[in-house]
Amino acid sequence: MTDADAGPNGAHTGQTAQRLSRGARRAQLVSVAKSVFVSQGYHATAMDDIAERAGVSKPVLYQHFSSKLELYLALLAESAEEMVRLVTGAIDRTTDNSRRVHGAVDAYFCFVADNDEAYRLIFESDLRGQPEVTEIVDRAGEQCIAAIAESIVVSTGRDPDEARLLASGLVGASQVAARYWLNQIPSVDRSRAIEAVSMLAWRGLAGFPTRPA
Repeated sequence: MTDADAGPNGAHTGQTAQRLSRGARRAQLVSVAKSVFVSQGYHATAMDDIAERAGVSKPVLYQHFSSKLELYLALLAESAEEMVRLVTGAIDRTTDNSRRVHGAVDAYFCFVADNDEAYRLIFESDLRGQPEVTEIVDRAGEQCIAAIAESIVVSTGRDPDEARLLASGLVGASQVAARYWLNQIPSVDRSRAIEAVSMLAWRGLAGFPTRPA
């Protein structure tokens, strides 16, 4: 299958899209769609907008995604996976609990600041009420909570359910603080913001006794 640009009936439009492998084309379309969805919102975006921005015809776009919703869910899932990767990576990088807390907070700040389009898709989508969207976002949140909760159980011996509650508090505080920092007070140096939120979280979690070695 080629990436030749064709009209609705398969006729060439006189414009040929750059030939890419199927995987490369799909990645390009997802990247372009992310920018369009973030700037215009899901409901105001048409597949024509994405195809035009990507420099392909709409039939080429439909070769990869059967609908606007399928395309949106694909890039949302990609963004959610990146968030989970950052958080779980921070937890797995060390066994020092204070560094784990700092790493988890830092991961959310990095995701918000360095992955602006991805974070807005997850936390500011105009399609949050859609069941498929809710499932992807909730699953990503639960994966982050589970990773943090596991480290709490291992280090403190707390009940798993209680550990999940504590982990959800850390996740919630990190998400809200990072988004508030970016949108309301970006004048605060990022490293200082991360340090302050980490200190707040660690001083709370450090109050729980650790499990004997």
